[in-house]
Amino acid sequence: MLDAHSSNRTILEIEKLTRRFGGLIAVNQVSFRVNKGEIFGLIGPNGAGKTTLFNLITGLIPASSGKLIYQGQNITQNQPHQIAFKGIARTFQNIRLFGELSVLENIKIGRHLHIQTNLFTGILGFPSASRQERSNAEKAWELLKMVGLEQRAEVIANSLSYGEQRRLEIARALALEPQILLLDEPAAGMNPSEKSELSEFIREIRQKFNLTIILIEHHVPLVMGLCDRIAVLDFGQLIALGVPEEVRNNPAVIEAYLGNE
Repeated sequence: MLDAHSSNRTILEIEKLTRRFGGLIAVNQVSFRVNKGEIFGLIGPNGAGKTTLFNLITGLIPASSGKLIYQGQNITQNQPHQIAFKGIARTFQNIRLFGELSVLENIKIGRHLHIQTNLFTGILGFPSASRQERSNAEKAWELLKMVGLEQRAEVIANSLSYGEQRRLEIARALALEPQILLLDEPAAGMNPSEKSELSEFIREIRQKFNLTIILIEHHVPLVMGLCDRIAVLDFGQLIALGVPEEVRNNPAVIEAYLGNE
């Protein structure tokens, strides 16, 4: 049970969240809290329910039971666009970019929730529409520079390397100006040097954007070195929750997931 001080810092609370697919229980009565500003890891074997939990948090699938409380507000029944507007963004295990659009266009699309002009004002060239378009372009360029892709701005997204596509997807998620960023296996396919750079990058964006970050990752050393706290799922159930050292030495986690690592 979290103390009163921790409760005041809670940004996301998951209460007995459950998701059934027919007779299969993919997420089973999972409960934990995420504090504002922390990097929170979610680990477990394949099929443990990690991505399903991300899909529940972002509204891509509805919960069978339980609650999602974001900044004190129940968002359990909210649609994905409503949750994104409230300040929760994500990347995907399988990169989902607009492959035929340019790098810059992908980031501009990510900013669509912050464009308040409509087709009418845009066609008539109202000053407010022009100002918003300029602001949108400037912020998109800032994000491109931050992820080191400013020289690739006009390149088609599909032509980027795998690592570049990962960075672009994170930049597009940041374009939504989220308060919580969910990263689904961001280090997948990366070599050790790239993984080290990714860890530093995640720390940098946490600081720069005042973010809370929740990440799914199979590379255990990265998770242990990066995360403030870690939750472990196995067969849809939460089997451990704590700081990295506690999780690393938890017998249930060693048996279910870590083995002799």
